[in-house]
Amino acid sequence: MRLDAFPAPPFFENAYLVSCSDTGHAVAIDPGDGSDALIEAVRTSGVTLDVILLTHAHLDHISGVALVKAAFDVPVRLHPADRFLYDAIVEQGRYFGLDMTPQPPVDAGLAGGDRVQVGRLTFRVHETPGHSPGGVVFEVTDPDAAVTLLVGDTLFAGSIGRTDLPGGDYSTLIESIRRVLFAFDDNVPVFPGHGEATTIGRERRDNPFLR
Repeated sequence: MRLDAFPAPPFFENAYLVSCSDTGHAVAIDPGDGSDALIEAVRTSGVTLDVILLTHAHLDHISGVALVKAAFDVPVRLHPADRFLYDAIVEQGRYFGLDMTPQPPVDAGLAGGDRVQVGRLTFRVHETPGHSPGGVVFEVTDPDAAVTLLVGDTLFAGSIGRTDLPGGDYSTLIESIRRVLFAFDDNVPVFPGHGEATTIGRERRDNPFLR
């Protein structure tokens, strides 16, 4: 498995390209403002993009969906509980003083327990509401490597996702982290929607919101 992140201003959201080293098939996770770089990486690396998966629908995680969709004509998948956010990207932008454009329709939903196969990689969906109602994380399994978690804005290195935006709820988020993410072993790597990677053990031990 190869994993590349493409953060870009103004939010420095981590758009991820995750590809199967054996087959060359790949998935785009949360294409935001770094989508131009992600598209270039797909083209220069020669991988085949199969799908766009969204951890949630805040504007910084979806602002580049149209670019990636136009470049590769792949399906977009999102948990239905976040459709109201996805469809309101223009209104989200006004909240931050930004001009946003509507994104292409979502092609299919996501639900807890779903498995998306990309080459030899399996992306298992776990529902983690709290940062947003339809927030999910992806448990990525590779036959030749350990489990990896892509968690959107559910959990950060030393912090957690904000809960003051529409649909957010602090107690629900904490419960999601403890129930879903802390069920994984301490050595499991965590790739968040912003900032540096971490591990389950580091956050279980040191995260001030979760002690």
